[in-house]
Amino acid sequence: MPNLNDDFSVRVAVHASQSPWIESPMPGVERKMLDRIGDEVARATSIVRYAPGSHFSPHNHDGGEEFLVLEGTFQDETGDFPAGTYVRNPPGTSHTPGSEAGCVILVKLWQFHPQDQERTVLDINQESLAVARGRPAPFSVRLYSSKYERVEVAAWAAGADMTIPCPAGAEFFVLEGSFSDGDEVFSAYDWLRVPCDHTVNLVAGEAGVSIWIKSGHLRDVQTVPAV
Repeated sequence: MPNLNDDFSVRVAVHASQSPWIESPMPGVERKMLDRIGDEVARATSIVRYAPGSHFSPHNHDGGEEFLVLEGTFQDETGDFPAGTYVRNPPGTSHTPGSEAGCVILVKLWQFHPQDQERTVLDINQESLAVARGRPAPFSVRLYSSKYERVEVAAWAAGADMTIPCPAGAEFFVLEGSFSDGDEVFSAYDWLRVPCDHTVNLVAGEAGVSIWIKSGHLRDVQTVPAV
């Protein structure tokens, strides 16, 4: 599988409506690739869709796994994770993921710092985000923070004009609503990645925007060790 969006020194945008679903090796599991370095074992950012009753075979996450459930309920041996659940499984964990009812997740693989061994399971509280989009003040909830990275969800009201310095790079993923970066509009499930020492000026759309933001992690990009 060829690498995709693997130059972290440039701005990259992927619009979900223009990105095809690609079949995985497992029946009923499809992916929209956002960035990728490697083959099936890869440093990757993807939107993954599980058809009802589908699952992956058991596997290890030697480089860690981070995911946000966007629709439906994701399942593995540790429990059920409904839409709005944010999970970090550190390096060395393993599971057999699937979904009886079907689900869609945003997932990042092999992107943990080697010193990060903390497991996280949080509810991002989608209802609070929806309410916050109707208020004038920007709203954010921290999901994870360390000296290596910060992950949060934010809600901005219609027309909110946000200037955000990104000294160590950042990623922005739209959950609901929309924002614009210059003349480019980002709607639900669209993704923007900006390099280190970049500043973005994002403006929320007419319905406001709920957005997942990851920052501070692109100064020293980890890749999958060669086998």
